[in-house]
Amino acid sequence: MPKSRKTVIPRSLLRDCLFATLATAFAAQQANGQTAPGPAQPYPSRPIRIIVPFTPGGGSDMLGRLAAQKLTEELKQQTVIENRAGAGGRIGADAVAKSPPDGYTLLLTGSGAIIMAPALYRAVPYDVARDFAPITLVASSAHVLVTHPNVPVKSVKDLIALSRARPGQLNYASAGTGAPGHLAGELFGSMAKSRLSHVAYRGTAPGVLSVVMGETDLMFSNMLSVMSALQSSRLRAIAITSLQRWASYPQLPTFNESGLPGFEVVTHYGVLAPSGTPSGIITRLNLALVKGWQSGDTHKRLEADGSEPVTSTPQTFATLIRSETEKWTRIIKDAGITPQ
Repeated sequence: MPKSRKTVIPRSLLRDCLFATLATAFAAQQANGQTAPGPAQPYPSRPIRIIVPFTPGGGSDMLGRLAAQKLTEELKQQTVIENRAGAGGRIGADAVAKSPPDGYTLLLTGSGAIIMAPALYRAVPYDVARDFAPITLVASSAHVLVTHPNVPVKSVKDLIALSRARPGQLNYASAGTGAPGHLAGELFGSMAKSRLSHVAYRGTAPGVLSVVMGETDLMFSNMLSVMSALQSSRLRAIAITSLQRWASYPQLPTFNESGLPGFEVVTHYGVLAPSGTPSGIITRLNLALVKGWQSGDTHKRLEADGSEPVTSTPQTFATLIRSETEKWTRIIKDAGITPQ
């Protein structure tokens, strides 16, 4: 009886098969949000934290809580909000930039921390392009100029005249130096050839309260944060900072049509993760938020609060950050705006 012949498999073939198996396993783990070979533990396996770099009650906080709700529903994992206010959003943004890139610490912020601050300051503790991975836009919102009812201003032309007659005597609140509301006031002063005094607060909500209480005269605020005070007549709306009137508030004129042509300040809100977060996790978070934002109730809620619901791909969000940063860098330079 003939001897059976032993089959010899070349080492190079064994090596190639092993590499192929490992590569397939790694790709599968990436798709599930895992970062390295190991026991199967699909993302997310523990609570997710969204840092909102402003105080509770402001526009970013409201959007952050809505995003947390949608992620909880879509990913079946608890998502919590942590408010870390200060420096116009830069403190909270820096905390996320320095967090582990594992998908468990996210940032929800408006333009101030990721667009306007880098355009205004030479020394920001993070580099947006280097330190963040955009996930999706969630909303855009123009700002509304509001005043305390006792301030003798009912139009943009009134404000221009009064600020010229009393240079530096009218003060305006903002969510912090470098925040969109701050730069809106600086842009107004530059275009109107007048001067307002800036008072920085640690977030939008304290700034709005200061105007309601009469501690400051006016504020450029997102509509979400002042809606209640406007409805109760504790604040007076003067004009909106978009180029066109809002369909939801057609009676509110724009600065563009009220004596300052070209005046525009729009805040874009979005969710970001630390740079280096696996692409599988970024995709998972993007899909969850985009799906959650498709709800009709979500659209009605955001539109009623004065913002436009927006979602995007991570690439589109990154492109918008670059273009808006270039725009505001140019505006700040041309207007001679400097930090106070």
